[in-house]
Amino acid sequence: MSTATNTSAGEAVQTHKDALDAVHRAKQKDLLFATGGLIVMAIAMTLLLTLIGDLIIRGAGRIDQNFMTSYPSRLPERAGILSAWVGSLLVILVTAFLAIPIGIGAGLYLEEYARKGWISNFIEVNVSNLAGVPSIIYGLLALGLFVYGFNFGKTILVAGMTLALLILPIVIVSTREAVRAIPEIIKEGAYSLGADQWQVMWNYIIPAARPGILTGAIVGLSRAIGETAPIITIGALTFIAFLPPAPITGDFPFISFAWLNDGFTVLPIQMFNWLSRPQAGFHTAAAATGVVLIALTFSLNGIAIWIRYRLRKGVRN
Repeated sequence: MSTATNTSAGEAVQTHKDALDAVHRAKQKDLLFATGGLIVMAIAMTLLLTLIGDLIIRGAGRIDQNFMTSYPSRLPERAGILSAWVGSLLVILVTAFLAIPIGIGAGLYLEEYARKGWISNFIEVNVSNLAGVPSIIYGLLALGLFVYGFNFGKTILVAGMTLALLILPIVIVSTREAVRAIPEIIKEGAYSLGADQWQVMWNYIIPAARPGILTGAIVGLSRAIGETAPIITIGALTFIAFLPPAPITGDFPFISFAWLNDGFTVLPIQMFNWLSRPQAGFHTAAAATGVVLIALTFSLNGIAIWIRYRLRKGVRN
């Protein structure tokens, strides 16, 4: 009896030691994996910061009032980005006006209203796949459909529609993820108080999901503002020395849409054009344009972080 008891105790001790050894090995693997990830991240961030630093060193000194308010020129010292940054802002305005409402509406419908089945699963898989399609594919689609199919021309409207198609899957996916993150108890509590589906959606789901929805939308816009391939494909101008008509006028109805059908260029196209020139002055101007583009992208991402923080703070309160 004593021998059996001692044997059982020995086996228990050995099992405990084996479990401790397994936990120790697992912790070592986790530490090794985390260390490898930190090393890779450090290398990537170092390279990125090095490239950004080199761009700032080369181009920051070129940025001044004349550079921001002058048109492109054949002379490097006179070249500016007025038409490029105005065109970028107008194109992004059209993109936001088209992609954000449609993307948010589609995400809310697919998550809350669409019946779960093979059709919704098929749509979900394809939306997720479209988020990873190369941007030039959207440019070729827009060239064949909007430019030649519908004869819309190579205009600001077509550029905005093209970029809207590009970021639409991003907005849809971010909307659905934001809605999924809402605790079910909020919905159940609203239904228990007698609210219908629309009231629950409008008064509870959208306010709670608003930080994630807006963050995804702004991040999508920050991607669109730097896209070059689809804009080149639909025929954006590489040299433009005029501005589209102003959206706001002094005459009734004080809003003009003539600018939608005008030619345009954007900051990435302007950079591409100057980098193709042999003169060093144009390369400096391209670096300065890159600094402006990075500043715009960081600004959009900063706005997204600020909006998310403010809205989440409001939800907690």
